[in-house]
Amino acid sequence: MGTIPSQNIEQVAAANDIVEVIGSYFPLKRAGTNFKALCPFHQEKTPSFTVSPQRQTFHCFGCGVGGSVFRFVMDYEHLDFPSAVRKLAARAGIPVIEEGGASGDDDRQHETRRALLQLHAEATEWFHENLVKGKAGGPARDYLKKRGIDRRIADDWQIGFAPDSWDAFLTWAIDRGYRHPQILQSGLIKPRDENRPDGEAYDRFRGRIMFPIHNDVGEVIAFSGRVLEKEAEGAKYLNSPETPLFRKGRVLFGLHKTKRGLIEANCAIVCEGQLDLITVFEAGITNVVAPQGTAFTEDQARILKRFVSEVVLCFDADTAGQKAAERSLDALLQNNLIIRVAEMPAGEDPDSMIRHQGKDEFAKRVAGARDFFDSWIEHEAAATDLDSLGAKMQLARRLAETVARVRDPLMRGQVANKISSRIGVPVSEFDALLAKSARERQPGTESSPNRPKPAPSQAVAMLCLLALRDDEARDFLLAQNWRDVLELTPDSEILVRILESDLRPSDSASINAFMATLAPEEEVLVSWWLREEFKDRGGEMQERLPRAMRVTQGSWNKLRQSALQRQLQIAKGRMKLPKLTAGEEVNLQKQILDLTEQLRELPEFSSARVLDT
Repeated sequence: MGTIPSQNIEQVAAANDIVEVIGSYFPLKRAGTNFKALCPFHQEKTPSFTVSPQRQTFHCFGCGVGGSVFRFVMDYEHLDFPSAVRKLAARAGIPVIEEGGASGDDDRQHETRRALLQLHAEATEWFHENLVKGKAGGPARDYLKKRGIDRRIADDWQIGFAPDSWDAFLTWAIDRGYRHPQILQSGLIKPRDENRPDGEAYDRFRGRIMFPIHNDVGEVIAFSGRVLEKEAEGAKYLNSPETPLFRKGRVLFGLHKTKRGLIEANCAIVCEGQLDLITVFEAGITNVVAPQGTAFTEDQARILKRFVSEVVLCFDADTAGQKAAERSLDALLQNNLIIRVAEMPAGEDPDSMIRHQGKDEFAKRVAGARDFFDSWIEHEAAATDLDSLGAKMQLARRLAETVARVRDPLMRGQVANKISSRIGVPVSEFDALLAKSARERQPGTESSPNRPKPAPSQAVAMLCLLALRDDEARDFLLAQNWRDVLELTPDSEILVRILESDLRPSDSASINAFMATLAPEEEVLVSWWLREEFKDRGGEMQERLPRAMRVTQGSWNKLRQSALQRQLQIAKGRMKLPKLTAGEEVNLQKQILDLTEQLRELPEFSSARVLDT
């Protein structure tokens, strides 16, 4: 789009009296020739925020903010300048003219957007009229009344109703002068034959309560339709498809109304559905949003980060709600948001809880929301047999994959300590798993295309090299309890893959077939091992690996020693846990003695190393 000419900006400013604009956000009190209020941009008890109708400016003598009506809207609504101009222009009914720097394609896109916005705005009015006045909207009115949605709320949120008809909306839109391609592009109708979009079409929304979806400047860009009966066929909620106006993963429902509440609370209460959000908002809790679906996208989390630093998830108290919370985690953590979880009573959601138990009980649940990781760690640990070493290590790896997403190092360290304490894994071991997960989330950042980084463990790297290149070494490893040992060995996944495969070291075709199953970065690593030479402690170059078995046994014993030490450290850590029964204490003492004896019996091993890298 091009720039907005200065004369158009002046026209918009002239049509928006700053006292009326600011007064539409919060009350202003006259003070002589000016108006005053508590400043919305900082905490204060004595009004220092002043609005001058004569100068058409505002200024706070407390925090120093000030400027024109555009600056106020920009700061209050978190908008850029063009968006603030468009918002004020829409308020005054003035068209915004953008000129210069726009190609023909840009002009067409702008015109398409303008036409679609107009269609959505008029469709909103039509759906709303059907709800509040139409005979067909009677059942919808009754349903909303039962849900606590009266006429005032329906008007405020522009809730509507789509008649249960195949073409009522299409007929109305055609009568209003909209062309078939335009209506189809809006997503409000669907072609009967997807392969013939220019053929017959029918209404997308039929027999549904209609919730307009606004962008953050208040323009209707899509709809969400809800069925009236639980037993009705089809999805409970149906959203508009993606259009030139609407990208589902980039919009938060209700944000156009709740922005101020979010900023003031510095915390967002996140609900699943539209009715949940409306009920919470109308109860007086205004810092609330809802994603267009069940889980946050990165775009939605990035938008939310503009307003808050903390999120309280209020998803339904069922398995689907728990999964939705977990799926939201990655996007929220990527934006350094603090996450808490408000647990809803079984069978309740925010809407039903407020209606049945009241606003105060819901607010209490939100105030007492647990840290996400506290709740999550307890849930995962309770579902795992922590007496099983294998199950415990699998859990530790799974938890590390999630914790590695936390970008803030202080928070990451605190969570790691909680997990280590709860499941009985040494902090150093969990930190190693974290480091591995972090590397896997950023593939290629520490390696070059010609020489990838070797496995962090020297013994693991050597065993990979030997298992790939020497039949006798491979047979020796396969005869060991390698799964048990490697389960306790960090960075051993590639060695597990090698031993699980049917490759034959002396057969290059089988090795190539194995490499074809690997990810690109793994394939580069294996190809490097296949061409690398190695030397033993004496430094003698070994082209054909004449001492392969001695090196294999030495490296294997090193891994066994590390695994036994790790088991011993875990057992000693469990001995320190409170409330152990006498039987548990005796079993742990026996385990410690047995592990100590195995370590004593372990033969000395000679080390080997891959050539300098």
